[in-house]
Amino acid sequence: MREGCYLKSFSKKLSKNSLMFDNQMLVKLIIPLIIEQFLTVTVGMADSVMIASVGEAAVSGVSLVDTVNILLINVFAAMATGGAVVAGQYLGQKRQKEACKAADQLVLFITFFSIIIMVLMYLCKNWILHGVFGKIDSDVMGYANTYLVIVSLSIPFIALYNGGAALFRTMGNSNISMIITLIMNIINVIGNAILIYRFQMGVAGAAIPTLFSRIVAAILIIVLLRKQNLLVHLTKPFQFKLNFHFIKKILRIGIPNGLENSMFQLGKILVLSLVAGFGTASIAANAVSNTIANFQILPGMAIGLATITVVSRCVGAGDYEQVRFYTRKLLRITYLSMILINIIIDLGLPLILWIYNLTPETGMITKQLILYHSICCVTIWPFSFTLPNTLRASNDVRFCMVTSIVSMWVWRIAFSFVLAQFLHLGVFGVWVAMTIDWLFRAICFVIRYRGSRWQLKSN
Repeated sequence: MREGCYLKSFSKKLSKNSLMFDNQMLVKLIIPLIIEQFLTVTVGMADSVMIASVGEAAVSGVSLVDTVNILLINVFAAMATGGAVVAGQYLGQKRQKEACKAADQLVLFITFFSIIIMVLMYLCKNWILHGVFGKIDSDVMGYANTYLVIVSLSIPFIALYNGGAALFRTMGNSNISMIITLIMNIINVIGNAILIYRFQMGVAGAAIPTLFSRIVAAILIIVLLRKQNLLVHLTKPFQFKLNFHFIKKILRIGIPNGLENSMFQLGKILVLSLVAGFGTASIAANAVSNTIANFQILPGMAIGLATITVVSRCVGAGDYEQVRFYTRKLLRITYLSMILINIIIDLGLPLILWIYNLTPETGMITKQLILYHSICCVTIWPFSFTLPNTLRASNDVRFCMVTSIVSMWVWRIAFSFVLAQFLHLGVFGVWVAMTIDWLFRAICFVIRYRGSRWQLKSN
């Protein structure tokens, strides 16, 4: 019966008056998200540039730990996405009270969960440094240890910030997370400059401002979410009691999405141990390339977040014709914006490499990786990463999870060893394997989207 209702909803003719998001609303949502992503990536680049003054060993040590940190951040972002999708679907159903309850439960659960993860990070520190990273130079290991010990304290705060930012995006308000990201960046850059250059604190000088900026961000986002006039807000008085009805809904999206994101990042960590065996030049080139590559996919990441907001509202209203309409529109915007930014980065690559002050060998490897990555970004990436956000916002998270995990293990990990080690392509082989993974995902997601089974997952 409900399937018939969805098909009927899908067949009705769209008009401008029936659209949930006009062009102005999309611009107000997407532009701050792009700026926010730019600020986030910029501070990462500023960190690596400033740390580069300490030496390539410091860059390598920080990049190794950041790979683990990104894994954790992706897990929290997945949980935040679960809460955002649930709240967004409630808003699409005009059930604001339930959307606020979902926000309460998201903040409560993500706090408890992140504290547990932080404790585990300290308990497993030696295993991470010696087991996961494998055999690395002693100076790289020392820098990695220092950075990990300090930055791990920030885990609950970055988790809270991710949850709060996702809720503001659900309301269509991406200005808040953009402004707070700007504040984080200012704290980071000024703190780095003072502690690294003035007090010569090395890697610790980069870690301490990161910790402090995340604490400030978490406090600001939670204080703002307590405003009762917001469409989605934390209730007063706040109830410190888990409601498993809402937790189940959040985890229904968050767990598959979290497993997908964690496996994706875990694959990068496992492959990183392979890269570490190619020497400090390859580790440094891989680290710098990853930072630059974040700029290459920056518009796509921002529009992907917007897709979650837009599609979850449409799904809540049961209007799948608008889901498809906005998916096509957002994909077109993604392709155009990524073509533009990749042209700019490719043209400015000589200047970027000069800023990093890399050795000739490291610079040559970095240039090769970035140019290849650029080609794949403007052809494969949107279908591999933007499109599945439509499926996730429609509760079709298990398909996305299974596809991504299988693709990651078969193509990214297995082929990394084949291409990099056995065919002697080195770190470039690792990046080729990564893009083969993208291609497989893109094919699977396009086939799934062209069907209709994913439209029934919200039942």
